[in-house]
Amino acid sequence: MSGHSKWATIKHKKAATDAKRGQAFTRLIKEIQIAARSGGDPDANSRLRTAITAAKAVSMPADNIKRAIMRGTGELEGGQIDEILFEGYGPGGAAVLVSVATDNRNRTVSEIRHAFSKNGGNLGEVGSVAWMFERKSQIVVDGENATEDQLMSITLDAGADDIRDRGGAWEILSPPEAHEAVSQALEKAGIAVESSEIAMTPKNTVKLEGKNAQAMLKLYEVLEEHDDVQNVYSNYEVDESDEALT
Repeated sequence: MSGHSKWATIKHKKAATDAKRGQAFTRLIKEIQIAARSGGDPDANSRLRTAITAAKAVSMPADNIKRAIMRGTGELEGGQIDEILFEGYGPGGAAVLVSVATDNRNRTVSEIRHAFSKNGGNLGEVGSVAWMFERKSQIVVDGENATEDQLMSITLDAGADDIRDRGGAWEILSPPEAHEAVSQALEKAGIAVESSEIAMTPKNTVKLEGKNAQAMLKLYEVLEEHDDVQNVYSNYEVDESDEALT
């Protein structure tokens, strides 16, 4: 492919950020705690099950996982964690969704607003950009680990509905309810995945170039590095030449 998609840029940056073990643990502990509010049994709580799987993938100790579940269910005392979804626009009009988990709502709102305004973006009202995204199972496989034909034969029968070439990697999209079945099909076939999550995927993308591309990449990086940010989703695309400058 001649350029990288929004997905490739975000995933590569996220991988680099999440390599900071402590930050990855903090995010996953918050997600487990929030998910466990709906029940501490992973067999009956798909969000919790997905979070536990992600935690195990980064070698989080079992005791950490257990304590996070118990805080979520109320069996252990812990700080109240609020989930907030910010909607806004970045440079060049790219739509941005930012999900956060915070124990200090006022502080986080102020800091996220500042991050947008300082980096050429602005926060919008609730519902201003969320309609541009849809909730999907998103599983990423390195292009060297499998061919498109292999992935199609393995995942389509399990419920996947799209496989996209993302320039060096494959993005497998499925309805959220098919996430586990597709994940298990890949595991059974011995195909390693780079990431696996229920994500907000853009229905359409916006091509950014030059200064707008650089500014959007900077905004994304600032948001992604914020301690309370769980995920950043956007609908921008940039060329490799712009991405290489970051």
